[in-house]
Amino acid sequence: MAVRSNFKNMTLCLMVIGLVCSALLAFVNQLTQEPIAAAQEKKTLDALKKVMPDFEQVSESEIEYEGQNYHCYKALSDTTVVGYAVVSSAMGFGGPLELMVGFDAQGVVWNTSVLAMNETPGLGAKCTETDFQSQFEKFDPAIRSLAVTKDGGEIDAITASTITSRAYVQAVSNAYKLIQHIKGGQCHE
Repeated sequence: MAVRSNFKNMTLCLMVIGLVCSALLAFVNQLTQEPIAAAQEKKTLDALKKVMPDFEQVSESEIEYEGQNYHCYKALSDTTVVGYAVVSSAMGFGGPLELMVGFDAQGVVWNTSVLAMNETPGLGAKCTETDFQSQFEKFDPAIRSLAVTKDGGEIDAITASTITSRAYVQAVSNAYKLIQHIKGGQCHE
């Protein structure tokens, strides 16, 4: 005798399928949560090593500045501050462009690293290449103009990707402004 299809049977079947799928998703989430967190922590540490002078320890804090929340890192060697890093973002052509910008203790840009972006491959995505990023190494915004050349600055824009280039410069500029704000010691544990 075959089970007759009616509202009660369909509802019960859908509910069982939903519970099984929910249980499977919860299991997979629990299983992958730690490896994902470890991978994210490694990515952050690798970015910190790239964008700051050599350090022995680092402290992290979250700071609200001009209506935005920033992750700020202070690098120490012994008890001396050797640098800072800020996770900063700006709106690029394909969406938010998220960078980690490192500074030495004097507030000069040490280096930058792209953490996340959605720019056009072959165009805006070139912001991840060394040729573009190297323009920011040892860049002192206190004495040089932090803008693309099209806007009167010293940064050469990526060909056909002025929006991405401006977003990158804006993210670096936002990080610089924050560092100037916090250099008095507000970037702490």
